[in-house]
Amino acid sequence: MLALSLILPAMCAARSPYSSDRVEWNAPQAPFRIYGNTWYVGPHGLSSILVDTGQGLALFDGDLPESAPLIETHIRALGFRVRDVKWILNSHAHSDHAGGIVALQAASGAQVLASAAGKRELELGGADRSDPQYGSAPRYTPLKNVHAVRDGETLQLGHVAVTAHYTPGHTPGSTSWTWTSCEGQRCLHMAYADSLSAISARGYRFTDHPDYVAAFRKTFATVAALPCDVLLTPHPDASGFWGKVAKRKSPTDMAPLVDANACRDYAGAAAKDLDARLARERAASR
Repeated sequence: MLALSLILPAMCAARSPYSSDRVEWNAPQAPFRIYGNTWYVGPHGLSSILVDTGQGLALFDGDLPESAPLIETHIRALGFRVRDVKWILNSHAHSDHAGGIVALQAASGAQVLASAAGKRELELGGADRSDPQYGSAPRYTPLKNVHAVRDGETLQLGHVAVTAHYTPGHTPGSTSWTWTSCEGQRCLHMAYADSLSAISARGYRFTDHPDYVAAFRKTFATVAALPCDVLLTPHPDASGFWGKVAKRKSPTDMAPLVDANACRDYAGAAAKDLDARLARERAASR
């Protein structure tokens, strides 16, 4: 098991200045099957997950604006059609996960789905003043006609049921998604758990927002309890995804990726990260 408690603080330090990470995030990555009907179609540093429901495709996240052509190419390379993407589901409305959605929506005609707060953020193009990263996170082309899903709502497309889990903290509208993928008689719970790192614009203090912190703590409990055999995250490195993929003995070897404790460990590491952030803020105010 990777030391996620070490990964998350490093992410906080490295990923605040988006401009310095864009090239690394958008580095090439061949698309591949994760398990069953679930595929990886994003660049190397930003997840975009494709699910074949039998009656259309569901795409989780559109990544950077410059990621959209790459994602489209990957979808076609796997033998699918971009116009068959029926849903685009967003984890959170920052430009590195939502910036490419406007182009992907235009290319496919898909319905964009997000939490209620996520809908507001997407339709503002990321300019949400309630976001801890407001003022530092780049803006992008605002989306139109985003459909808000309820917390705990299960949506059915073809033979796939996807459940939305509100997990605010990294942004007010952060959402995690779960579904089941099968190969033969073996079915696995897939969890696309949103980012949990406590990153903010300069001058923002989480200690000044106790209600927001309380919601963040509730999120850790939600993520820890997700049905979660395979953990996927918007930034693959946050869950040690590439290290696990490298350990696969074959494309069908799921042993390195299956971990019933992955979501619990991911949430636990993030809780420690938030505690450390709050402690630093309190120390600085003395």
